[in-house]
Amino acid sequence: MKKNIYYSILFLFFIFIFTILYIGLDKPNSYIPNESSNKNLTSFTSNELLLNEEFNSNNIIENNKFTLLNVWASWCVPCRLEHSLLMDLNEKTNLNIIGLNYKDKKNNAIKFINEFGNPFSKILTDPDGTISISLGVYGVPETFLINNKSKIIRKYIGPLKTDNILEIIRLTK
Repeated sequence: MKKNIYYSILFLFFIFIFTILYIGLDKPNSYIPNESSNKNLTSFTSNELLLNEEFNSNNIIENNKFTLLNVWASWCVPCRLEHSLLMDLNEKTNLNIIGLNYKDKKNNAIKFINEFGNPFSKILTDPDGTISISLGVYGVPETFLINNKSKIIRKYIGPLKTDNILEIIRLTK
């Protein structure tokens, strides 16, 4: 009798756990904030990765041009997946593409750029992640499309995809 009660409780426990997990699978896990566009870019100062010069974010926004700010890291697998799209975008457009290297070792970041190519006009560094936090970055990669008045037009969370690239080209024409 005790064995039957034990097995019944164990069976009900597993049914309960299975039900909770099954319900969780149906819920979306996308956390995309709506308030990211039409805000001004937060001003920041950072060192350039390759030249080791200090730049202010206000100076990287070029007149009469859109700027694409891409937050990336050499250790980030999705960053590697989107990098070829950034290379294509750099070749096909006159877009000012800025990289913000997030919590990365300088040597690893330089090796990544040497291996995969450099689509960026400047690569700024964020060694401790404070710049990315002030921008509202949740993780890498994230990309911001910014107009020449430092307004964020779009924020792309996660690796860029072909439809994102087409949207960026459409918005910047």
